[in-house]
Amino acid sequence: MIGSGIFVSPASALKYSGSVGMCMVVWVSCGIISLLGALSYSELGTLVPRSGSEYAYFIDSFGPLHKFWGHLPAFIYSWIMILVIRPAEIAILVLTFSQYLCQPIIESLCFVNKEEMSDNVYKIVALVALGMTTYINVSSVKLYVTIQNIFGSCKVIACLIVICCGIYQIFLGNINNLSKGFEGTTTSPKDFALAFYSGLWAYDGWSSVTVITEELKKPEVNIPRSIYIAVPLVTILYVFMNISYMTVLTPSEMINAQAVAVTFGERILGKFSIIIPIGVALSTFGCALSLQFGVTRLCYVSGQDGFMLESLSYVHYKRLTPAPAVVLQGFISFLFISTGEILELIEFASFLIWFFYGVAMVSLIVMRTTMKDARRPYKVPIIIPAFILLVSLYLSIIPIVLEPSPKYLMALGFMLIGAFVYYWCVYKNRRPSTVMDKITQWVQLLFCVVPPEAD
Repeated sequence: MIGSGIFVSPASALKYSGSVGMCMVVWVSCGIISLLGALSYSELGTLVPRSGSEYAYFIDSFGPLHKFWGHLPAFIYSWIMILVIRPAEIAILVLTFSQYLCQPIIESLCFVNKEEMSDNVYKIVALVALGMTTYINVSSVKLYVTIQNIFGSCKVIACLIVICCGIYQIFLGNINNLSKGFEGTTTSPKDFALAFYSGLWAYDGWSSVTVITEELKKPEVNIPRSIYIAVPLVTILYVFMNISYMTVLTPSEMINAQAVAVTFGERILGKFSIIIPIGVALSTFGCALSLQFGVTRLCYVSGQDGFMLESLSYVHYKRLTPAPAVVLQGFISFLFISTGEILELIEFASFLIWFFYGVAMVSLIVMRTTMKDARRPYKVPIIIPAFILLVSLYLSIIPIVLEPSPKYLMALGFMLIGAFVYYWCVYKNRRPSTVMDKITQWVQLLFCVVPPEAD
């Protein structure tokens, strides 16, 4: 569950919360919200133990309720997740990879206009990294797994280095920045929402707790137990990471830092500071690799239901890699990298992510009525999904009401386009069969892919 977001979010969480004390409150609160959300997903996962996660929950909860509206949430989810959320998340990760890899090099060079140059370099390197992840995911499943396993440990090592250095600084008495408490705390509801966007982005991944439900023995026992252990440990780690940053950097230095961990390492590790940016860069590269590959499962289940192009779920006839879906993710991520910045993309993706978390809580509440006699190996008090739903409403409504910026309007626009596509192509079933067949043939010829074997 430890995400690369902890190397991206601290600066923006501090910026929007306004003070050191409130920033810590945000990080702890995000941990509690993630814990409660994961417990709610545990009930959903044990009640609907099928592939597709939220997609499967929406199909089972809303599908029987109405001929038209019932399947709309599942379609919109698959539409937005495949075409918007995952590509935006991949773009964020490769941009972070680029920043941590390039900043130490750029800082050591003598250029008059470093800021303008660095923006261009960051995007070029990010695009190269995106090309590498796409190539790896298309080329070999074995290579993907190997790189993922090696790079995944890098973020833990980087976190431990930062925390150990921070503890050492505390023993030296460097706590001036921490003593500022709640001085300057924001009173803006919009800023609080954006601060939580940043914090929750680092915790995002708790919803994947249901992915292994079918493989677990006694999921009703083991899933909640793993959540009660993992989420508090991650929360403690994240709080200590932020405390460590603040023992060395002032709030203004943290907020203005292009890459907080790099600046921290340069101050405290001297000639060994290169360890941190390399560790973070490898970690974010591995996460981007995983996200780009992981969305192919949703392509498969939604394609089988006729909600997405079925050819997106096809795999290479020899390598068994999901080439069409991977290349599509790479292309859309390319557009996000070319046009967006990390913070804007986090806010854009978080808005959509938390909208669907809210819909998932509604589906849980609905199934308490429509499937009240179904076997529930694990069940949470109804107040927990109700609370997560309120959090989702706050995070989805406040930013767009108080600051109707283009990124939020664009997110709503994608949903409206998805609703139109659903009405015309799924509900009315007016897809031009000749064109669809041609697309399938073209995809198969271009990528040398075939339909995957059914589960």
